Amino acid sequence: MFHAIGLMSGTSLDGVDAALIETDGERIGKRGPALELPYPQPLRDTLRTLLDRAETLPPDDPTLRTAEQALTDHHAEAVQALRARIPDQRIDVIGFHGQTLYHAPDKGRTWQIGDAARLSARTGLPVVHDFRSADVAAGGEGAPLAPVYHAALARKRPVAIVNIGGVANITLITSDGAIHACDTGPGNALLDDWAERHTGIPCDRGGALAKAGTINTTLLETLLADPFFHQPPPKSLDRLSFHRTLEAIAPLSPQDGAATLAAFTIAAIARTPLPERPASWHICGGGRHNPVLMAGLQHALPEPVTPVDDLGWDGDALEAECFGFLAIRSLRGLPLSWPGTTGVRQPMSGGVLTCNAVGPGAWTLYAPPHDDT
Repeated sequence: MFHAIGLMSGTSLDGVDAALIETDGERIGKRGPALELPYPQPLRDTLRTLLDRAETLPPDDPTLRTAEQALTDHHAEAVQALRARIPDQRIDVIGFHGQTLYHAPDKGRTWQIGDAARLSARTGLPVVHDFRSADVAAGGEGAPLAPVYHAALARKRPVAIVNIGGVANITLITSDGAIHACDTGPGNALLDDWAERHTGIPCDRGGALAKAGTINTTLLETLLADPFFHQPPPKSLDRLSFHRTLEAIAPLSPQDGAATLAAFTIAAIARTPLPERPASWHICGGGRHNPVLMAGLQHALPEPVTPVDDLGWDGDALEAECFGFLAIRSLRGLPLSWPGTTGVRQPMSGGVLTCNAVGPGAWTLYAPPHDDT
C-alpha cells in the first residue's frame, strides 16, 4: 500500500480539502485524517471573476498568473497542515486536482489551474495533476472521475452515489458491478450565487432562504426543458452552464428564487435516466448539509436517501480522498475513466507526474514508490 494526500478545490469555490489515503489504487486501506482550508475572501473573489472570463481568458493574463500562485500556495498550506497532524507518516505522492476554470469537452477543453511544480517544490513531494485532459483528448467528457473511487468503497449494489458540489453528479454501480456516471445538472453553484446576491452570504446556510420560499413550478419546468436534460449519459457540465438561470428567476423574491433553484437541483438528479434502479442513494459534497436539498431528494426518490456518512465515509473529504486514490492509479497506469463514466471510447488512464522536490524523500525517478507493506 502507498500513502497519498489528495487535494480537491471544487466548483463551489469554498477552499481546499486535503485528505490522506492508504491504497494501491485498487484496494483501500486507512482513510484520513482530512481537513478543509477555506479560501481567503480576496482569492475567492478573484477566482469567481476569472470563472466569468475563463472562456476567452489568455493564459498569460497577469491576474490569472497571480491567482494561480496564490491558489497553489494555499494548497501547499493545506498539505503542511495535514502533515502536521501525522508527522511520522510517510507520504508517497500528492494528487492535485487544481481549480477548474472552464470545462467544455465539446470544444476539446478542460482547464484546471494550479502550478504542480511549485506545489512539489513547496511540499518536497511528487505531484500527480492534470487528471482530465487525457480523457477529453480521447473524446471523453473528462468528468466525473470519482466513480472508480466510489466503486472501490461501495459494498452493497446496486447503489447510487450523488455528489452535490457546484455541479451535481451521480455514480450508479449496478448489480453486476458496472459503473455508470454523469453530471446531472446544477448542484450548489446557482443557489450559492443567488444567496450571495441577495444576502451577502456565499451560500444558503441551513437552507433557510429556500425553506422560506415557494417553488415556481412553471419556471421550474421551463428550466428542466433545457436540451442538456434530453442528452443521454455520459455528459458533463461547466459551473456556469446554467448561469443564465439566475436572470430567468430574477423577478422572483429571494426566498422563492432559492426554493426554485433547490427544486431544480433535486429534479435534475431525480430525473436522470438510469439503466437500473439503485437499492439506495447516498449523498456527498456540501449539498448534503442543506436540509431542503436532502428532504427534497427523500421526497422525489422512491428509494432510501441518506448522507454517505451513514456508510462510514467522510462526505466532506470524499473527493480529496478520491484524487489521492487516482494519483496512485495514474502512477500504476490503471484506468481513471470508462465508456460508461465519461463516454471515452475505451478505458483511459490519465494524470501527469511532476517532481520538483528536493531533500530527503524526494523522488529522482518518475516511477511509483516502493511498496514496503
